[in-house]
Amino acid sequence: MQFCEGLAYEVLSVVEEIPIGKVASYGQIARLVGREKNARLVGKILSRAEYYGSYPCHRVVNHAGRLAPHWAAQRDLLLQEGVTFKENGCVDMRKHQWEC
Repeated sequence: MQFCEGLAYEVLSVVEEIPIGKVASYGQIARLVGREKNARLVGKILSRAEYYGSYPCHRVVNHAGRLAPHWAAQRDLLLQEGVTFKENGCVDMRKHQWEC
């Protein structure tokens, strides 16, 4: 899947705005950049974010609060910011979803 660098920076600039202790969903980020149906594209961009600089990508989860697969450090980073989790291991979206 290919995307233009402009879109990558647009997505990452939104991610950069997520406050400490809050999370956003991939779909939420997609809506904010005008790509409502492209949540997976947002995920793909975030998976390559290190090529564009340092961004708080750990603050992006799926709509149910599930963490990114194969990224063990994500949970620890969120815990350090005071994010709480439900018994099923998902972020408590009612408490921590970014209201933008």
